[in-house]
Amino acid sequence: MTGIREFDGAIAAADEWIDDLTKRLVWRDREKAYSALIATLHALRDSLPAHDAVFLGDYLTILLRGRYYEGWRLAKYSSFKSRDAFLERIREGVHHDPGIDAEQVARAVLALLAERLPASELEDVKAVTPKALRSLWPT
Repeated sequence: MTGIREFDGAIAAADEWIDDLTKRLVWRDREKAYSALIATLHALRDSLPAHDAVFLGDYLTILLRGRYYEGWRLAKYSSFKSRDAFLERIREGVHHDPGIDAEQVARAVLALLAERLPASELEDVKAVTPKALRSLWPT
C-alpha cells in the first residue's frame, strides 16, 4: 500500500465496496465493477435534489465520495423523468459496454447502498428518489 494509514484505510474501504459489487454482479472484472458503481452513483446523484445528494455523499467512503462529486454541477440537476433515462445515464457512464445490463447494475448498487446506509438516511434517499426509479431499490 502507500505507507500512509489514512490513504491505506481509504483504499481498503473503497476496495470493500468494489468487492461487494463485483460479487453481487458475479463479475470478475473489478475495473468494470468500479466503472459501473461510479456511473450509477452519478446517475443517482443527478436525480436527487442537491441537499439530498450531499447527504448521500456523506455516507460514501472518502475515495468514492471524491468520485461521486467529480463533475457535479448544481445547475445540471436533472431529476430523471423516466427509468429509461436513468438507465441510459448509467450506460453512458460505462461507455455503452454491451456486456453491462444497466438495470442489473442499478439494482446491485442500490442494494449495496441499502446495506451500507443508516436506515433513516436510506428511507430519506428512497423518499426523494424520483417515482420512476423507486422500484429499483430493494424492498
